[in-house]
Amino acid sequence: MREIGCLEITKAVDGLCKDANFLLPKDVIKALEKARENEESSCGRAVLDQILKNIQIATKEKIPLCQDCGTAVVFLEIGQDVHIVGGNFYNAIKQGVKKGYKNGYLRKSICHCFTRKNTNDNTPVIIHTDIVPGDKLKITFCPKGGGSENVSTLKMLKPAQGIDGIKNFVVESVKQAGANPCPPVVVGVGIGGTFETTALIAKKALLRKIGEHNKDSEIANLERECLIAINNLGIGPAGLGGRTTALAVHINMLPCHIASMPAVVNMNCHSARHKEITL
Repeated sequence: MREIGCLEITKAVDGLCKDANFLLPKDVIKALEKARENEESSCGRAVLDQILKNIQIATKEKIPLCQDCGTAVVFLEIGQDVHIVGGNFYNAIKQGVKKGYKNGYLRKSICHCFTRKNTNDNTPVIIHTDIVPGDKLKITFCPKGGGSENVSTLKMLKPAQGIDGIKNFVVESVKQAGANPCPPVVVGVGIGGTFETTALIAKKALLRKIGEHNKDSEIANLERECLIAINNLGIGPAGLGGRTTALAVHINMLPCHIASMPAVVNMNCHSARHKEITL
């Protein structure tokens, strides 16, 4: 049994909050650069130029990539041979978020649903936990912006609608979202499971590196087909027209009940932020 202290966890989360908001993953930058090379619209190219310049400024000056520093979403993979010591595990994560958003001068966006009173520390934290083999703790921090989250869609499809029904749902969801999620977007799709699990696997799909397809060849082909159809919509960077509406479509699938076929679309904006650490 390996012990990991709460102070170490808090320190790690503190750093993840800042790094995720300041430093865009390399795979996202590479995808944006490739999009700039291939974009046919002069307006679209100009938008992508500004996005890439913004990334350089944020990296150099250690300032947020976007003024929306997001809801604090944390994915945990806890080795079954790990023992958390020195306090409450979830509280250690909460303290890390509080410190990261304060010390990193990150915008705190979490408020009461009705009164809209801000919690002033960007908590509570949304935490998803998986128990896995081993003696390590993997923490993935994803600051989820409001604009892209607001256009999330869920549909309980009929099994008879099949793959074509899924494809139509995904493309139509992006079409209806238009410029609101700040394209070019990364489209996370969940298929199967139950009402709540399909939403979770859609969000997890956003963590996959751009350029990596689902290992199931049928799902990988669906990802490619959806991406082509989405980029043929003409929405383009910032919604101003062009061929680059999405950088990638990532699909996760679970088996489901014989009477059901739930599907969820959850998007990341062009600032597809997430960082991880393994303790």
